[in-house]
Amino acid sequence: MSTPYGTPGPGYGTPGGPAVFDPTTLPADDNVTPYTFCVELKGSQWFLQKGKMIAYYGSMEFNGIGHGRLDRLVRTSFHSPLHASDWVVAEGSGKMLLADRAFDVNSYDLEDGNLTIRSGNLLAFQPSLALKQSIVPGFLTLIGTGKFVAASNGPVVFMEPPIRVDPQALAGWADCPSPCHHYDHGYMTGVMGGLRALTGLGGASGEEHQFEFVGAGTVLLQSTETLMAEQATGAVPPDAGVPGSGAAHTGPSQVAGGQRLPGQLGDLQRRFGL
Repeated sequence: MSTPYGTPGPGYGTPGGPAVFDPTTLPADDNVTPYTFCVELKGSQWFLQKGKMIAYYGSMEFNGIGHGRLDRLVRTSFHSPLHASDWVVAEGSGKMLLADRAFDVNSYDLEDGNLTIRSGNLLAFQPSLALKQSIVPGFLTLIGTGKFVAASNGPVVFMEPPIRVDPQALAGWADCPSPCHHYDHGYMTGVMGGLRALTGLGGASGEEHQFEFVGAGTVLLQSTETLMAEQATGAVPPDAGVPGSGAAHTGPSQVAGGQRLPGQLGDLQRRFGL
């Protein structure tokens, strides 16, 4: 698995003002800045999480998972029904800019690999990769060969097992078994451990609860213990001046009337300290 970070465009970061890009100066399948990635489509397709495309040049279409014409593509590349409502297929020709609330964004090349990543951190991937639902709540698994784009709260650090990881800092893992929970013995036998047994609350700190990885492979850590905040994928933000934002705002995993949206596992993720 390689991690190309890209080269800034002409004039980026130099005195005299910001760089101004156009379709000819934007990179192809590379970073524009540390927070923006450019995907080039040449009559091709990418899977894209809703709300992560900020602009594009060219002629493109964005169709939801389940669109009849895309059935064959979905059958071979998308195998996570709980998250189907959060994704679309981008197809056409041009250059598409991806970003996620100014978090660090990078592309990764998976070669005949198996990588599991937080579902909210995965922005886009090529259909040559197959996406599947991980047995660990809140995570997705990519299998095969191809490129994907992911965000993280701070740069990603790659570590080799055996290792114990703060759940808040875990971004994913590649080519190694799923982790198990590890609780500090003092915590388990103390007052807080008793409260957790009774109420299910607590245990979120990495000093008392970790994910333990063993065996061969690579563990991906984001360089902070603060998770990327949950938000409704594809939702129009309730900000002044934004077209379509007049409706009452609902939480990231709810719609009006308190109904759960498909694929939202926020409560379950919090229960497991994810």
